[in-house]
Amino acid sequence: MSEEFRRRLPNMLTLFRLVLAVGFFASLNAYRYPSENILWAAIAIFIFIVAAITDAFDGYLARKWQVISTFGRLMDPFCDKVLVLGAFIYLAGPRFLVPEWVEEGSFFTMATGVYPWMVVVILTRELLVTGIRGVIESMGVSCGSKWSGKAKMILQSIVIPTIIFVVIVFRPGQHLWALRVCDVLIYATVIVTVWSGLPYVLAMRATLAKLKEMDEKDKKEEGSA
Repeated sequence: MSEEFRRRLPNMLTLFRLVLAVGFFASLNAYRYPSENILWAAIAIFIFIVAAITDAFDGYLARKWQVISTFGRLMDPFCDKVLVLGAFIYLAGPRFLVPEWVEEGSFFTMATGVYPWMVVVILTRELLVTGIRGVIESMGVSCGSKWSGKAKMILQSIVIPTIIFVVIVFRPGQHLWALRVCDVLIYATVIVTVWSGLPYVLAMRATLAKLKEMDEKDKKEEGSA
């Protein structure tokens, strides 16, 4: 295996994940709860799982072969966010509305248990962490992915295809226990997602405190000179 191929393969897998995300959205777009184009929903599950596997492999290969690049550091989280955030937006969308609950005027209308406010919370966390990492690294301090962020991504990668599977196979609109399964999965995901952002907030606070301390030390040295 050539050095050039090793250098390119992780980035190729990252970009391939973006292509898979498009295929995932297109497949899920053809489905409508409860039973319209179920095959396309099943295909969407398969595509998402393949995309999640590429996410695990591109970083692993880049570290193993020591070919981590600026392009990879930028595009890997970008592709992750497109795939995951797009999935949650779809799960909170009209294709997963339960018609009977809508007609009854029920407060709860989603077969997935995913609602727009949850997507807003998840999106807010992603924007906050991206902003914090950008600010910290602009100060000349490295701010790589935290283990909590990786745990969050693993959980999201499991929860998304699981919820789709439960919806198309067990139909939460007809079986209350299936809805409760979806509820537990999505609420756990929201909680872990919020929690996973705390280490980045603490890192930002520690970095600012350290820089302030260094700045005060420099001023004292200048004053005593």
